[in-house]
Amino acid sequence: MELSYSHTISQRILRQRNILAVAAAALGALTLLLFTVGLSRDREIVLQPVLRSPLTISSAGVSREYLEMITRDTVVLTLDRSPQNLEYWMNAVLDIASPRTQGKIKADLLKIVNEQRGSSISQFFTIQKMEIDPKNLRSEVTGELHTIVGNKVIASENRTFRYDWEYSGLSLKLVGFGMVKTGAAKDQQGSDQ
Repeated sequence: MELSYSHTISQRILRQRNILAVAAAALGALTLLLFTVGLSRDREIVLQPVLRSPLTISSAGVSREYLEMITRDTVVLTLDRSPQNLEYWMNAVLDIASPRTQGKIKADLLKIVNEQRGSSISQFFTIQKMEIDPKNLRSEVTGELHTIVGNKVIASENRTFRYDWEYSGLSLKLVGFGMVKTGAAKDQQGSDQ
């Protein structure tokens, strides 16, 4: 009798162990499946409405609206400068630059800083037209580049500037910018304006 009782208890424990093992395996598979789905899904961040509508950033790519807003702010940052804000200007441009291109951009910006330091030359840009290409992560902005010496505007010229971007994760970084030369000349790359 003890043998059959012991056998019955052993069978019950064995069944419980098997059910527990199946449940653990099922939960492990479910966890692995959820982890895989979580990694493969596009991530999104919804930003507070700044202008006309809420803005969404997705790991699937850059939306046209987001690239336009970033380009607009970057144009003001990169093309509006005076001798009084050169250090801030250079550091702010480097903050939005891609780490892989910061060295080249910094070298180009230092040339401008050294040329403009101690002078009374300022410039500002008024945007007239913007072409956005979210697929190739490129923006071209056309407008008036105004040059001021002291209090007098000495030049006001139509110019087009190109901005190249890279998108990694949920981060959009500047990889280069410069004035687009017209005619047969090639585009001027980097940050020299």
